[in-house]
Amino acid sequence: MSEKLQKILAAAGLGSRREMELWIQAGRVSLDGRIAVLGDRADRSAAICVDGRRIPVVTAAAPRVLAYNKPEGVVCTRRDTQQRPTAFDSLPRLRSGRWVAVGRLDINTTGLLLLTTDGELANRLMHPGTGIEREYRVRVRGAVTPEMLARLSAGVELDDGTARFERILPGGGRGANQWFSVTLREGRYREVRRLWESQGCEVSRLKRTRYGPIALPSWVRVGQWQELPPAQVETLYRAAGLPRPRAIEPAKVRELERRERRLRAGGRRR
Repeated sequence: MSEKLQKILAAAGLGSRREMELWIQAGRVSLDGRIAVLGDRADRSAAICVDGRRIPVVTAAAPRVLAYNKPEGVVCTRRDTQQRPTAFDSLPRLRSGRWVAVGRLDINTTGLLLLTTDGELANRLMHPGTGIEREYRVRVRGAVTPEMLARLSAGVELDDGTARFERILPGGGRGANQWFSVTLREGRYREVRRLWESQGCEVSRLKRTRYGPIALPSWVRVGQWQELPPAQVETLYRAAGLPRPRAIEPAKVRELERRERRLRAGGRRR
């Protein structure tokens, strides 16, 4: 089955369909040895290159999404020049395509990392215009005052522009170490840490607990993953403003349910 070229490029995680259309118009994309044009379609046998680099073709596949509980000390890049462990090391292998991370967590941040086989979904979930909420549990070292919280809610100037928390809720602790639950709608580099640092506080622990409508399941242990069932995948597509995805086959649904039961029972998933 063939699909539009811009859809294939977006699914590979290179950007939105509109961005891919602009790349095609700019002559950056080739199809089977010739410069591609808008309207071109391709299938799995096609040779597609962007700026001379071959792009894997993934078409007509049901999208998959994983909820991974990232440990501290793990990086979110596909390959690390320092040979540190990456989030991709423990993911299930794919017969075709690749896993695309929905945003990143820095090496010291733990918790929910979504990964999907649909690059366009990942791109839309990360795009600032979509306004998807990210929720974190954070331990702050320093004297936190009501005035600080008011400033963090109203907005403070960082080196890359104004930033703010949508919500700040107390989460326990006392004295110089307090826990908070914070929510924001952007995914700028180290944004949670930099917001608190702007008030003279230090973040000593940081864990992402929710991305959009998906919360980190309590039974998914650190370093493990869970594949989201079709209903939750559809919820993500709605949050991203994308059409309902192609249905996952019933046999796949049953397999996912068996894996979830094993994980709830304490089994390990590889």
